[in-house]
Amino acid sequence: MTRELITHWTDYQTAIDQLLAMPCRKLCIYDEDLLKIRFDDRKRLSELQRLLQSAQPGGIRIALRNAEPLRRTQMHLIELLAVHAHVITIQETSQELSKLRDSMILLDEQHGLIRFDQEQARSKLLINESDELRPYMLRFDEIWKSQSVVISATSLGL
Repeated sequence: MTRELITHWTDYQTAIDQLLAMPCRKLCIYDEDLLKIRFDDRKRLSELQRLLQSAQPGGIRIALRNAEPLRRTQMHLIELLAVHAHVITIQETSQELSKLRDSMILLDEQHGLIRFDQEQARSKLLINESDELRPYMLRFDEIWKSQSVVISATSLGL
């Protein structure tokens, strides 16, 4: 069991890499827009692709407060969504949740990275801490079940 307080952005990025390198069947992410998680990075994309290949159907869920940056700048992630739609679901939360300022990355209900405020690197990395992660998993499930819009890899038009 490991707990680590993170206060610098470089340490936050290292913690993300550490989590994504772990074997995983279930990944839950709640974030403002994924920009600070940097899924546009090649290494992160390849780790995500590896996770997509080993995850169970519906095993990767990403909830965003603002999906516009995803649609505009993260085409590689949208492409992965198109190919692996049976494994990954991305949704934009309702406006009533837009005031929330935290972020979380949760793996298999065992490991997680919790950022306390979207503008700061201050966060905690939890490895093999299922008891401490339980409230975050419950919170993520509540966020996930709120009125949200599912993001599609394709756009429909007339």
